[in-house]
Amino acid sequence: MRKPKFKRPTYLPDPKFSDTLVTRFVNNIMSNGKKNLAYTVFYKAIEQVKKSYQGENEKDGLSIWKRALERVMPVVEVKSRRVGGATFQVPVELSQERRLSLGMKWLIRYARQRSERTMSERLAHEILAAEKGEGGAVKRKEDTRRMAEANKAFSHFRF
Repeated sequence: MRKPKFKRPTYLPDPKFSDTLVTRFVNNIMSNGKKNLAYTVFYKAIEQVKKSYQGENEKDGLSIWKRALERVMPVVEVKSRRVGGATFQVPVELSQERRLSLGMKWLIRYARQRSERTMSERLAHEILAAEKGEGGAVKRKEDTRRMAEANKAFSHFRF
């Protein structure tokens, strides 16, 4: 074996909710090493989600965020595979770790593209949209699924 096996990092739980998933999400939000600012953005977004959620008797912003993240996480993706001079888009089923990281990254990316004033507002509105099954991140998941469905004839090239 040329390289040693990759060791997944262990994450400490966040200070407010004691959840390691929150820490991973905040690490993805963070830019230029400003983790405190990233925590502030996330906690404000969760507070706004809790205030503006129109669901049935639910007052916990963290569970709404987790449900939104579940809705954004993809099941399959396509990978390029070169066979005999032609490149095929081969659908591949994703591991739980990959699904989680893609879902987080998509949620943050499409929150950053929104037009609200602050990042916490953008993130809150993207979480609410994802929880309803709308928004850019959910659309990206559906596009990825449709592309994999269209290319399932090439699934025998899986590697």
